[in-house]
Amino acid sequence: MGRRRSFLLSGCAAVVLLVLMGCQATPSRTDGRLRIVATTTIVADLARQLGGEAVEVTALMGPGIDPHLYRASEGDVARMQQADLVLYNGLHLEGKMTEVFERMRALGRQTLAVAECVPDSLRLRASGFGGVYDPHVWMDVRRWQFAARCVAETLARMDTARAAFFRDRLAAYLAELDSTDAYVRRRSALLPPERRVLITSHDAFRYFGDAYSWEVHGLLGVSTASEAGAADVQQLAEFIVARRVPAIFVESSVPERYLRALQEAVAARGFSVRLAGPLYSDALGDPGSPAGTYTGMIRTNINTIVEALHEAPLP
Repeated sequence: MGRRRSFLLSGCAAVVLLVLMGCQATPSRTDGRLRIVATTTIVADLARQLGGEAVEVTALMGPGIDPHLYRASEGDVARMQQADLVLYNGLHLEGKMTEVFERMRALGRQTLAVAECVPDSLRLRASGFGGVYDPHVWMDVRRWQFAARCVAETLARMDTARAAFFRDRLAAYLAELDSTDAYVRRRSALLPPERRVLITSHDAFRYFGDAYSWEVHGLLGVSTASEAGAADVQQLAEFIVARRVPAIFVESSVPERYLRALQEAVAARGFSVRLAGPLYSDALGDPGSPAGTYTGMIRTNINTIVEALHEAPLP
């Protein structure tokens, strides 16, 4: 079985390579705009916020799509081949696309892993994820500012005539991020420290916990490609009962069934925990919705979390 899996993976890689080599279209601009292809909705929103009308952004993944499990289609590869710039999160978030990015660089495409702009000293190691860094850096707004600076400088280098424009947009966006960060801190402070316990479908909120003083637990690991065993469910159920945690949170990009099993394990111990959410972890909400932009997603998440864990309605 292991040899067959290896053969299949090699075959897929060969197909991708053939598609890459077969794409003869060269990067071009539409009405003078830089053509950008981004993997996730979160990365795509960053490009739009910083590039404004000077860029044309295409996101490969839509709302509710899990980047950990996403596989690039031939159409995705063609879009990246035609882009002036390919933006992706990196740090193994898009684990099944790693080889595609390597091939893009080998063919001379301009690529940027935005999460890798965060200094090593500010990254968190991911337990049970091969010792690599946790890729969910956007869950801390201040860390995400490093990604914003990186993207803006890349755009300025690629389109020097608009360099001042990109840097002005960066300054405005950094101010918006500062305001969002302050909002999360104010909302978090509405709960006493002992009630700041966040339990979610998968371990995507460690940067959030580190930045805003929350204790976080995910049923699945850092990658949703992992599976939760019976022992994991039982251990987390014991924790919920012991700490009297009133709510656990489903995520928009992870099937609800995982937390249903946890909820049942808690009920078997004579305690009731409700499912709350959804939270937006690896993908934004629908365009035009409150969670349809990065800053909107962050504000929506903290409001959902605090409301569900607070004992009385909040203003």
